[in-house]
Amino acid sequence: MNARLSRVVSTALSAAAALALTACGSAKESGDEESDRATGTRAAKGDDIAVGLLLPENQTARYEKFDKPLIEKRISELTNGRGEVVYANAKQDASLQSQQIDTMITNKVDVLVLDAVDSRAVAGGVRKAKEAGIPVVAYDRLAEGPIDAYTSFDNEEVGRVQAEALLAALGDRAKSGRIVMMNGSVTDPNAALYKKGSHAVLDGKVNIGREYDTKEWKPENANSNMESAITALGKDEIIGVYSANDGMAGGIITALKAAGFEKLPPVTGQDAELAAVQRIVAGEQYQSVYKPYAGEANAAAEMAVALARGRDLGTVAKDSVDSPTTRGVPAALVEVTSLTRENVRETVVKDGIYTIAEICTDKYRAACDALGLK
Repeated sequence: MNARLSRVVSTALSAAAALALTACGSAKESGDEESDRATGTRAAKGDDIAVGLLLPENQTARYEKFDKPLIEKRISELTNGRGEVVYANAKQDASLQSQQIDTMITNKVDVLVLDAVDSRAVAGGVRKAKEAGIPVVAYDRLAEGPIDAYTSFDNEEVGRVQAEALLAALGDRAKSGRIVMMNGSVTDPNAALYKKGSHAVLDGKVNIGREYDTKEWKPENANSNMESAITALGKDEIIGVYSANDGMAGGIITALKAAGFEKLPPVTGQDAELAAVQRIVAGEQYQSVYKPYAGEANAAAEMAVALARGRDLGTVAKDSVDSPTTRGVPAALVEVTSLTRENVRETVVKDGIYTIAEICTDKYRAACDALGLK
């Protein structure tokens, strides 16, 4: 009998037993149930839990390749293979994600792990889940509304790491020209934190020629923004580009090549996507931020299972954060590493994210050989 069917049978048996209770007892149980919904508490659960996993988009490689399978694996481990993950991807559509939350509530999942497309717009859905007695773990992005837990990376630190790498690449040329800043989407609270961290390092040390908030984090939008910056500043004036993630870095580098840069200026990134690692090996992209997804995914799974069982978060949540709507949210923040040509082997290869064969395809064989990636 699978987890979902066993829950249905259990519910039916419970309902049959309830018919034998006195009216007074039934009224008491009904009152307790309403109280549980109002307070967000749940009856104790065992291994038979349903976890709703809502991820924001499928353009960034990490969600389908890393986050989803890692969360599924850890939940299976924690529930002796009986926990069920109910998955949906919003494909960068906040309205679709709202509908997906409603469906999860209707299907009575025991807990939600939510990576919001739009952290503000999702607050209504979080409130609905809370009213239904379904706890919510905000994953990677700090959703607004009454969330119960949060796990992500130290996102201001991500911005600082990116900015420090760019300064290191520029060296004593840091004020010899202008840099372009390509920030993420305004609907993503992480983008604001990356921006804050990077400005804390860069302000006063470089001249910022143009700065953009990139709609939906799309590489094609970053490409268009970069083309505008090149037109406005002139290619001889641009000495570096702060890019908040790898997808946008790809669009930026395409624009730089099309503009005829003889030598590409240093470009940062984030997420250690395979294409970005290959660009780093080839010397086209200077840096990315390697984020150990297993740490974040495991924390989310452990929080979700604990909340579904009505248990304390224990040592999983060692930190706390404040959102615009909720203070003191229990949190687990995972450290990050700056990824450059010098530490590809010690990071993504050592941790099993990519094999050398995956990175060092024929196109990148010579560059890999020069780095000793064999």
